[in-house]
Amino acid sequence: MADRTKSLKEIGEVSFAINDLTLYLDTHPTDQEALKCFSNLMNQRKKLLEAYAGEFEPLTMDCVCPDTNNRTDSLTKYPGQKHFTWGDGPMPWEGGIV
Repeated sequence: MADRTKSLKEIGEVSFAINDLTLYLDTHPTDQEALKCFSNLMNQRKKLLEAYAGEFEPLTMDCVCPDTNNRTDSLTKYPGQKHFTWGDGPMPWEGGIV
């Protein structure tokens, strides 16, 4: 569970930085350094989300892929089977958030 929590924390930190930078870019849309940082953070977030989805379950619809299986068989009703992975893992009301 520690790896899962660590991954979620890292995704949350990068997502927060993106949201904060988005507010800045709303008022400074031509700041080249901020645009470069935004692009880098978006790429980093995408990689983190894909890695998390591959190890646990998808956090966004962008990461749902029926061609992959949830490797944590205890978090899916369909271990070892090709399936729609959106419902894998604990739901927020089941303690699925950190």
